[in-house]
Amino acid sequence: MRVLFIHSDYLKYQTKNKTKIAEQIEPDQKEGYFKDVLVVFTAVEAEDENKSEEIVPKVIKEVEDVFKKIKAEGIVIYPYAHLTSSLSSPETAKSILNNMETILKEKGYKVARAPFGWYKSFEISCKGHPLSELSRTITPEDKIQEIEEKDIESQWYILDQGKLISPDEFEFKSEELRKLAMYELGKIKSSGEESPHVKLMREKNLADYEPSADVGHLRWYPKGRLIRDLLADYVYQLVTHEGAMQVETPIMYDLADEAIRVHAEKFGERQYRMGHSKKELMLRYACCFGAFRVLSDSFLTWKNLPVRIYELSTYSFRMEKKGEVVGLKRLRGFTMPDLHTVCQDLEQSLTEFDRQILMCKKTGEDLEVNYEVIFRATEDFYEKYKDWMHQAASKVDKPVLIEILAERKHYWICKMDFAAIDYLGRPIENPTIQIDVESGERFDITYVNEDEEEAHPIIIHCSPTGSIERVICSLLEKTAIERNEKAPMLPTWLSPTQVRLLPISERHLDFALDFAAKLKDHNIRVDVDDRVERVGKKIRNAAQEWIPYVVVIGDREVESGEITANIRKNEEKKTTDLDNLVKIIKDETSGMPFRALPLPLLVSERIAF
Repeated sequence: MRVLFIHSDYLKYQTKNKTKIAEQIEPDQKEGYFKDVLVVFTAVEAEDENKSEEIVPKVIKEVEDVFKKIKAEGIVIYPYAHLTSSLSSPETAKSILNNMETILKEKGYKVARAPFGWYKSFEISCKGHPLSELSRTITPEDKIQEIEEKDIESQWYILDQGKLISPDEFEFKSEELRKLAMYELGKIKSSGEESPHVKLMREKNLADYEPSADVGHLRWYPKGRLIRDLLADYVYQLVTHEGAMQVETPIMYDLADEAIRVHAEKFGERQYRMGHSKKELMLRYACCFGAFRVLSDSFLTWKNLPVRIYELSTYSFRMEKKGEVVGLKRLRGFTMPDLHTVCQDLEQSLTEFDRQILMCKKTGEDLEVNYEVIFRATEDFYEKYKDWMHQAASKVDKPVLIEILAERKHYWICKMDFAAIDYLGRPIENPTIQIDVESGERFDITYVNEDEEEAHPIIIHCSPTGSIERVICSLLEKTAIERNEKAPMLPTWLSPTQVRLLPISERHLDFALDFAAKLKDHNIRVDVDDRVERVGKKIRNAAQEWIPYVVVIGDREVESGEITANIRKNEEKKTTDLDNLVKIIKDETSGMPFRALPLPLLVSERIAF
């Protein structure tokens, strides 16, 4: 059985249509509204068949344990088949759900149950505290498996200049770090507002929701696709400079593979699963499976290590909760750069971790995004490697939030997360580095050590930028935060159009086209607004598109060959010539990847997406 607990401010549902297996209900059961309730989303699985006596007491115990901790007013049992792809018969499911309701009522709880077998619309508001979202996999024979539980015991500190300080006592100089700490400690609640980047991604014609797909999947327009491709090129440059080898692996895996199934369970319910013939398949949520299978089939020796394998996953998939899917920040289909580094032992992994901190830090500098850092480790690891953790944190050059976990709950024993803070004060998880002590053995990855014996390596997971979509999210949220301080814009190397030429009239068009051709020869993305519009309107349109350099072409420019560039970054005007303009832009974009303009040169030839 799969169960998802949500402590909600309210749950509201309404039946729409019934299926062939729908139960008969009374009129008052066709809709329901409940305040301050524990909603128990429940999926009864095939392995629960004929085992009601074993499964029901276990799920009742879990419901009671969670209910007593959160102190809600009531319980709502909500049939939710989407938690599994291996459903029981309808008769078994109805029987178990009815038994749950009856037993809980007999115990004195205020209980309601949503109808089984009906299509229902529903609204839910999650409270957002550390115990408000919990999930369980409950099996008839085995003990209850706790998956993706958020009440792991932790100690929290700010690490500043080698000293651990309680967040309550720390004097925050960075408002972003304060917001990150308060969010992680559960002291900041969601305001319910829409993130500004959602409006901006549409307004700037980058991306939009795809209504014909599952929720959390986007359509990308030419400008947005260009930015994604440039970011992918950027990460490729970054990791290959570190000696990584790029591979490509499938997006779909068979859960009959024991290693893959166990690793997948680390992510609880956040999986796209599908049935095919007699197989249960899963769409990957990261590149781990493919990378590990490549490595397990490779011959490695201590002389090779560390070995770095890189893949850009287009796409990875996670079955995020529908109500939490938002814009570019949280998606069900996303693009993730994944770097996996095979290390001989823990000592080598710490050396490699240090290198990757600098790589992740560099991405924030190159993208002009401020990252705050959470450094997490188990208590055992921290006690043994305290000095290393402190010196590693010092590479960030500012205070970091430290989480020390009482025990290991995941495959990692230490990780560093870099997060931008959005306009609403919530973290956007970007780069991450993790020391994985399980997967080498689980996937039977081996190397021949110096004693000519086979050994299992330590593996470091790293995404130098985090998902490409979240990078764009961070960039757009940054413009919303800074809009009262400076003109919003993307870094010039990421701007779809870097230079726009505005001929005043038709007689200036040939000069503008010739000037544009010369800029193109220097790998600068340039376009020409040849529309029959007032110059003032063209300038406003260019400003709305956040174009870094705008040049008006009139008689003076045609006669002298000199132009005046309106520079968005500092809101200045600079009189210059072609060569100097090229130099200014090249200096600004030095070392960054380039791709050609993905739209017609003439603005008049473009369509409205």
